[in-house]
Amino acid sequence: MMNKIDELVNDAEQDLAAVSDGAELEQFRIKYLGTKGSLKQMMSWIKDIPGDQKREFGQKANAARQQIQAAFDNRKSNLGSGTSSSKKSKPLIDVTEPGLPPRMGRKHIISQTIDELLEVFGRMGFDVETGPETEDEYHNFVALNIPEQHPARDPLDNFYLTDPNGKNPYLMRSQTSTVQIRVMEETEPPIRIVSTGRVYRPDEHDATHYSMFHQIEGLYVDKNVSMSDLKTTLLQFAHAYWGPDTEVKLVPSYFPFTEPSAELYIKMDFGKGPEWMEVGGCGMVDPAVFEAVGYDPEKWTGFAFGLGIERLAMRKYNISDIRWLFENDVRFLRQF
Repeated sequence: MMNKIDELVNDAEQDLAAVSDGAELEQFRIKYLGTKGSLKQMMSWIKDIPGDQKREFGQKANAARQQIQAAFDNRKSNLGSGTSSSKKSKPLIDVTEPGLPPRMGRKHIISQTIDELLEVFGRMGFDVETGPETEDEYHNFVALNIPEQHPARDPLDNFYLTDPNGKNPYLMRSQTSTVQIRVMEETEPPIRIVSTGRVYRPDEHDATHYSMFHQIEGLYVDKNVSMSDLKTTLLQFAHAYWGPDTEVKLVPSYFPFTEPSAELYIKMDFGKGPEWMEVGGCGMVDPAVFEAVGYDPEKWTGFAFGLGIERLAMRKYNISDIRWLFENDVRFLRQF
C-alpha cells in the first residue's frame, strides 16, 4: 500500500506536467482531487492496512494529498498568469469575448405601489407626512380613542418594546394613524395629508397575513367636512388607481377613532366573475380624537381612511400570496 501511494503521486505529477490549458487542468482536478477522485479512493485503502501500520499509512497519505494539492495550485497559478513554460498555455479567461451586460435593477412592487398612491393623492391636494415606527402607547392607542380594554391593545397582539404595564410604554406601531395624531398636535387646521409606512402586528404568516406590512392613511380636517366628501375622495381614488369603471361601496363598520365608520369595498374581476373586495377602513374623525389634540370638535370636522398597501398591490396585480412580496425571489420581482 505504501508503494501504491508513491505510484499515485508519480502518476499525478506526470499528468500535471502534461496539462496545457484550463480545461485539461479541470480534468486533472476531477481525476485526482474531486469527490470521487484518486485521493478519495486512496483514503479508503486504510481499512486493509494492519492496525500497527495505520498511523504510518495515514501520515504518508496525508503528505501525498498535500503534495498533489500544492502542485495543482501552483500549476493553476501559472496557467492563469501566463507564466507557464508550456508553449500551449493559454489564459483561463478570453478577454476578447464580449462581456455580459449588467442587469438593470428596478423598484420593488411595494415601492412602485407607494409611488402610484402618492401620485394619485398628490393630484387631489394631499401633502405627504411621515412618523416614527417606534411609538408610545399614547399616540398608538390613547389619543386615537382606543380604550384600555379594547382587544387591539392586548400585549399579545402587539410588539411591545418596554413593559406594557408600565407608564406609557413603547411598541412598534400597529397603524400609521399615529402620524395623524402627531401632525394634528403640531398643525392648525385645515389639514389634508396622507402618510405611508411600515406597521407591525404579530400575525401568523400565511397567504394574506404578515407580521410587517405597509399602510397608507389619509386625513382631511376643515370646516363642514362631511361623509359625502369622504366617499367622493375614495371614489376618485378608486377610479384613478383601478380605472374609471371601478365600482365602490362603503359598508357600515366600527372603529374607535371614527364615527360613523365604514369599510371600503371595490368590485373587481379576478377571472371568476366580479366580486366585492374589502381594501380598507374609513370614517368621520371621532370628536374625542379632536379633543385629544386640542381641536374644537364644534368648529372642525374631518374624515380619515386607512388602506393596506400590500392588499392594494395584490388586488391590482392579481398576486395571491403576500409572502411573495417579502421573499425577494427575483423570478417573482422581475414580473413587475
